[in-house]
Amino acid sequence: MSRRDDLLRLDDAALSALCEWEFFKGTGPGGQKRNKTSSAARARLAEFGLSAEDCTERSQLGNRRNALAKLRMRLALEVRETPAPPLEVPFSTSIRHPLYPLLAARLTDCLVECGFDHRAAALRIGVSPTSLLRKIAADPVWWSFFSARRRGLGLPPLRP
Repeated sequence: MSRRDDLLRLDDAALSALCEWEFFKGTGPGGQKRNKTSSAARARLAEFGLSAEDCTERSQLGNRRNALAKLRMRLALEVRETPAPPLEVPFSTSIRHPLYPLLAARLTDCLVECGFDHRAAALRIGVSPTSLLRKIAADPVWWSFFSARRRGLGLPPLRP
């Protein structure tokens, strides 16, 4: 078991306890409330040099929750395990499921090993290429990451 996978399995309270938190006044529209309170939140996971922030909600609690969710996806998409471990999490796991970032991490490990060739990765994990693309396209953050990596490798763009 890897440290990344262990962290992705933690509940919000346990992962939050491992983070360094910073609170600040958010920018953008929102009027006096935004300019007077430090409701924006930034979570840092120093072990991996990752951070994520959010200031979309008026409450600090909501922004903490959103920043933690963003941090989980950054951890899933940016920290690699080689060789790619087996999926372990059902491919049908929904984006709202707590183990979804772990599925994204494992699938991204496989995509990296296959040079971001979605057909080869799909064959390796036993799903159709279309199913794999649909899974990635359902998450805008993951799709953006996937598309940028393909462009970086000189591969043609794909449509979701």
